[in-house]
Amino acid sequence: MLIHSHTSLTFDQCQKARMARDRRFDGRFYVAVKTTGIFCRPICPANLPKEENVEYFTDKAQALKAGYRPCLRCRPDSAPGSWAWKGVETTFQRAIKMIDQGELHHQSLADLSDRLGISDRYLRMLFEQYLGMSPKQYAQYQQLMFAKQLLHSSSMSVTEVGFAAGFNSTRRFNDAFQKCLNLTPSQVRRKAFDGLGTNRVALAYRGELNWRHMLDFYRQRAIEGAELVTQESYQRTVLIGRCKARFKVTQKEGYLEMEFDIEDISRLQNLVVGVRRMFDLDTDICSVEQHLDHIAPGLITTRGIRIPGVWNAWEAGVRAILGQQVSVKAAIGQLNSLVATLGEDELQRYFPTPDIIAKADVSFLRMPQSRKDTLIRFAQFVQSNPDADPLQWLELKGIGPWTVSYAQLRGQSQPDCLLDKDLVVKKTMQYYPSLNSNTACPWGSYATLHLWNQS
Repeated sequence: MLIHSHTSLTFDQCQKARMARDRRFDGRFYVAVKTTGIFCRPICPANLPKEENVEYFTDKAQALKAGYRPCLRCRPDSAPGSWAWKGVETTFQRAIKMIDQGELHHQSLADLSDRLGISDRYLRMLFEQYLGMSPKQYAQYQQLMFAKQLLHSSSMSVTEVGFAAGFNSTRRFNDAFQKCLNLTPSQVRRKAFDGLGTNRVALAYRGELNWRHMLDFYRQRAIEGAELVTQESYQRTVLIGRCKARFKVTQKEGYLEMEFDIEDISRLQNLVVGVRRMFDLDTDICSVEQHLDHIAPGLITTRGIRIPGVWNAWEAGVRAILGQQVSVKAAIGQLNSLVATLGEDELQRYFPTPDIIAKADVSFLRMPQSRKDTLIRFAQFVQSNPDADPLQWLELKGIGPWTVSYAQLRGQSQPDCLLDKDLVVKKTMQYYPSLNSNTACPWGSYATLHLWNQS
């Protein structure tokens, strides 16, 4: 068994969750069966193996490294993500996030280490400590599981799937897939294709997701030409580096379906990871709501509220600056003016990059000159420091804790951002005297959303 001390799961919890096929634990650990050489999600409908024939892993990559192949019935590749690495070293968490986004497809390990501010030797040491494998091994396992997900949930050709997963040749993809998973890509496609269209991917989540509430939130803050929110779906354009992409998300039975168009198929993993974060699909919402119910009874009047993210921290920072000391309606008016004037394409707009705003004349914006100056300073800073933590923005004149917290909440989907300086939040918190940043921890962001919802 491999349940690490830094996780909140015990052997007994894993055993009980497996026996009960408890959906609350889906994605939080994996069950490997020694007699079959297969690893499964705890909700797998197959006959339950004996406990002496079972091993538990907190990450899919660990099970693959141990020689197990993924179950074709419950599909571990499609499980929602987990908080397995929450609480461990921040640098390791950042590295995991960047590799999960496919960053090693486009740069070397040394380049990634430089972005993290550490040596590649130290990065390898962290991965050995927490996962028992090298960063490159972990990256390849992530590539293969992403490829398996695409083989199941799209009708992309095997060649397209290989390139989308970050392999630069079909032969290399086939060899790695067969060696690691003991299956060929064609076998997975033949056995398990579920009929989704060519450019569609299924995105699983755990617990309830109040899709109508999320769409209502986005609709009120939508950017004309870049975002389109209907009664059933959310659609927008994004830039992934220089790659243009568009996606449309609708809710199905127990998952979200993402339809997409993308210029560079090798950036698809970045798109999927970004959309999962935007819609907060990897949070155990049951645990969040149990905590908030306990510390502030009556706070939750609407279930299944998740963090409605924006594409990145840069965009969230711009939204926050434009929204300083004005209403949501006024802020969105300024935002639409900014994107309409500086957006790249008149018919299908893209959010302007730091490079564009840094050199732009923003005199057309109807707001105080001091705020315009803050926007330009912010753009110049992000232009020079694209990987900077939002906390570093506090060094800039005109940016305070509220702006940073807003960007952390919506641009990074950090779970513990209680915006207690927000006027609406501050007013509503008066009805919940036991609610503060300490008691809400580690779910302050969700407390903020429920306080907003009550307004």
